[in-house]
Amino acid sequence: MAALARWCVQRRLVTVLLWLLAFGGVAAAATAAGTAYSNDYKVPGTESDRATQLLDSRFPGRGGDTGTIVWHTTSDTVRAAAVEQTMTRTLERVEHLPGVASVTNPYDAPDSDLVSEDARTAYAVVTFDDQAGDVPEAQARAVAETARSAAGEDLEVELGGSVVGTTQAPGGHLAEVVGVLIAAVVLFLAFGSFAAALLPIATALVGVGTAYAGIVLLGHAMTVADFAPMLGMLIGLGVGIDYALFIVTRHRRGLKRGLTVPEAAANAVATTGRAVVFAGATVCIALLGMLVLRLGFLNGVAMAASLTVVLTVAASVTLLPALLSYIGPRALSRRERRRLAEHGPEPELPTGFAARWSALVERHPRLLGALALVVVTVLALPTLGLRLGTSDAGNDPRGTTTRAAYDLLADGFGPGVNGPLTLVTEVGGAEDRLALDNLDATLRGTEGVASVTPVTYDSGGHTAYLTVVPESAPQSEATSDLVDRLRDEVLPRAENGTGLEVYVGGVTAGYDDFAAVIVGKLPLFVGVVVGLGCLLLLLAFRSVGIPVKAAAMNIAAVAGAFGVVVAIFQWGWGSELLGLGSAGPIEPFLPVIMVSVLFGLSMDYQVFLVSRMYEEWLETGDNRRAVRIGLAETSRVINSAAVIMISVFLAFVLSGDRVIAMFGIALAAAVALDAFVLRTLLVPALMHLLGRANWWLPRRLDAVLPRISIEPPECRAAHERLAAATDAEVADVLAREERQRDVRDTTG
Repeated sequence: MAALARWCVQRRLVTVLLWLLAFGGVAAAATAAGTAYSNDYKVPGTESDRATQLLDSRFPGRGGDTGTIVWHTTSDTVRAAAVEQTMTRTLERVEHLPGVASVTNPYDAPDSDLVSEDARTAYAVVTFDDQAGDVPEAQARAVAETARSAAGEDLEVELGGSVVGTTQAPGGHLAEVVGVLIAAVVLFLAFGSFAAALLPIATALVGVGTAYAGIVLLGHAMTVADFAPMLGMLIGLGVGIDYALFIVTRHRRGLKRGLTVPEAAANAVATTGRAVVFAGATVCIALLGMLVLRLGFLNGVAMAASLTVVLTVAASVTLLPALLSYIGPRALSRRERRRLAEHGPEPELPTGFAARWSALVERHPRLLGALALVVVTVLALPTLGLRLGTSDAGNDPRGTTTRAAYDLLADGFGPGVNGPLTLVTEVGGAEDRLALDNLDATLRGTEGVASVTPVTYDSGGHTAYLTVVPESAPQSEATSDLVDRLRDEVLPRAENGTGLEVYVGGVTAGYDDFAAVIVGKLPLFVGVVVGLGCLLLLLAFRSVGIPVKAAAMNIAAVAGAFGVVVAIFQWGWGSELLGLGSAGPIEPFLPVIMVSVLFGLSMDYQVFLVSRMYEEWLETGDNRRAVRIGLAETSRVINSAAVIMISVFLAFVLSGDRVIAMFGIALAAAVALDAFVLRTLLVPALMHLLGRANWWLPRRLDAVLPRISIEPPECRAAHERLAAATDAEVADVLAREERQRDVRDTTG
């Protein structure tokens, strides 16, 4: 690592130009290729997927996505001549727009089900040529503008559906700008140097910008969700600025000790840079753990987020030292440079609140540890009520056209019309047709069913489908119960003695199947992520206790973060106030992605905190001193890093996107809990209570494990000494060594 840093410093212009060339080249390629994102939640082999495939293959006209145009009048009925003429002309114009396959006009039939009972509300179904992800935004916007042009003083026109939803996605990059500005302020307050404050941001922006463009290209090679670039940017800005912060802090410490700029940069990368690479590796391993689920939708998210982390780590250990050499001594504030010139190099000892806090934890580990456990438990309690399901347009913020259309349909036709279920089956002959006719009557009498459409056959009469409108909303638990009731009770009885095999599809059925697959594979996924993370920590710190505590702390951070998400998004505590829409279930894919990201980020602070303790342990063999000094010297920078990461994550709430806001709030809550409760309170308290057992490793296991090193090179001799000696020998060796005492030797 030191050799890499020296090369980057000596060839700083080449290093900077290579990064700018990579950024410009990838960005140009992404611009030329365009985006190709796809929110494909289908899980091959599930019942809803079989229903979709059968429907698409036998009814080609239904292959594209659908949307709704809803109109409502308060002064008259929708059958009034003026309203009918206006909307008929509008629907004809929409039908002739590019990308529109067909429009179902409620005025074509006098008793149309598309007109409400009070005749105040009606809607038309718009079928597009392609799925929502493949419909160009310009075409979707043209449909929305054409339809809404019919609105008047007494006629309200709104649009619903995924295609129209893409036109109201928030534009610009306000969230990123706000997060970066807050990070700049925190860095300036921490360093007192404008130049030093800018470098972590510049490094993170180059790494994240290159990754963002790379994700665009990745979307052409595999399924990548449309929120993956924003998620990658959220993670990349947070960890990128933090990683650079840790390295710059170590570089500044070297300058204060009298090292030259190149020496300080090389030393920072050789020490803290190792921890950065290791921390980045743990984040990537946690993210790539999603690959064990074998879900194409999540594979793309995992690869996109991992690409961002890899590039931010690479920028931190290559671009950053080159930039540090450019600013020279200005990495220190003017007062620090003046003090260095007047008094010469001085050791940087932990003082102030950080030292007092470390001593307090050492004096009262049981009390403070118990307090931390209470805080974690309270935050995690809402997680017990976590419900996975589909959030729909009913969760959109008030004022959006999709939310207005959803509410109009729910008021006029019942909430179930916003998420009908589709029953599809192959038909063998007259006996099967008779059974389908009887099924129609059975479904109408089933609990939870509001209405049933007549059976529709394909041109050959070999496949049929019918639509069931539930009484409840798509995101309602009652609708999920109806899906289970149809599959487990109603349909098996109807199929008995026939050749029918009826599949239940639709939005709710698809999300329920997706959630069931994820929940079924979640234990394997968590086991892989936790196991690989613990293995890395075992190799790095040569201890059984450190990985076990890390796994427990990570699970606590995840549980606490999910508790906050459930309270805000599922229970609705402040969601409308934040502009995130009404309460609703948690997206089925959120737990997997969040577990990956949170485990990785939690490992970051574990690595940075314990690696400093480990350095001191290797040098002294004194656990109390190692924990005290490790906490005192790292707590300030960890807290600064946490404030930056929390600010960046919370800024993404401004994106207005419910999914991204979930990620932002969950990550911010996890980092706050991790940095201010777990790593700076519960972990050191437990390490004080466990004493030398923190560093215990069976000799046989120590002999077979490969050796990797996070600690700086100068600690390796001490490492070998301690590994080879018994406890008594260590005590004897340390007693004979003369060590200069300073304030750090003072016990709590």
